[in-house]
Amino acid sequence: MNNFRQAATAGEFLITAEVAPPKGGDIAHMLEMATCLKGRVHAVNVTDGSRAVMRMSPFAASVILLRQGIEPVCQFACRDRNRIGLQGDLLGAHALGIQNILALTGDPIKAGDCPNARAVFDLEAVRLLKIISNLNHGLDGNDKPLPDGAVDLFVGAAVDPQSKSRSGLQRRFEQKVAAGAQFFQSQLISDFDILDKFMHQIALSYQKPVLAGIFLLKSAKNAEFINRNVPGVEIPQHIIDRLARSAQPLKEGIKIAAEQVQLASQLCQGVHLMAVKREDLIPQILDLAGIAPLTTHMPRLDRPPVKVRG
Repeated sequence: MNNFRQAATAGEFLITAEVAPPKGGDIAHMLEMATCLKGRVHAVNVTDGSRAVMRMSPFAASVILLRQGIEPVCQFACRDRNRIGLQGDLLGAHALGIQNILALTGDPIKAGDCPNARAVFDLEAVRLLKIISNLNHGLDGNDKPLPDGAVDLFVGAAVDPQSKSRSGLQRRFEQKVAAGAQFFQSQLISDFDILDKFMHQIALSYQKPVLAGIFLLKSAKNAEFINRNVPGVEIPQHIIDRLARSAQPLKEGIKIAAEQVQLASQLCQGVHLMAVKREDLIPQILDLAGIAPLTTHMPRLDRPPVKVRG
């Protein structure tokens, strides 16, 4: 049973969150953080070498979560495996019960902790999406029939609504839809006017769920670090000042994230929450935003998006 796919198809407001596999053999912290999200998110993203940092295999981590009754979205990055390895891992993921896939190009090697490693990049996200579409139709990457049957994967892609190139953003988004992307999770959103324009001018006509990336800022220093080190993201100065003025910046960050969830709920079909080692705070963010646990009915998003100001 794929609850995330069912909710997406039904038009529910989608909630996902991100956890990183451990950098070592102890899975306790990952399980503790993911377990906090039970009943509050439709699925938990398991990262694949995010920022080119070596961690446990996302496939192994996804299976561990499945065994705990937590539905994963398993990320697949093209950086570390060629098309043979990627297809083999996709077939294996399907066999292990992993159905939700996020197809990514992958962060550059130089950004991570193994700068002397050799990148592969045999594929990038659009071509990986096409291969997954092929596998879903019983074909391999060479358009040859799979003798042992098709897979059934619910595949998504990343999108950056704050990209400085609007034409490039639209072209890439359309390519990913054409290649088979069935949902989109966005990079960190700091400007909701820009998200509004992206939804109205590009995304809405394609009727694919878009989940806005919401990041828990823990302090002004944390926000400044993101501005310096995350390309394409600019946390507004008024947010940094608000965190700096607060006697309890983490609580202020929770409030800011909750406000952003409310803004996103007026514009798109979901949110993707990133709290980096504090996933246990995500239920507080959702409570403050007025998002009920998933055990209660979640309304369809039939209302038209509205303009967000300020």
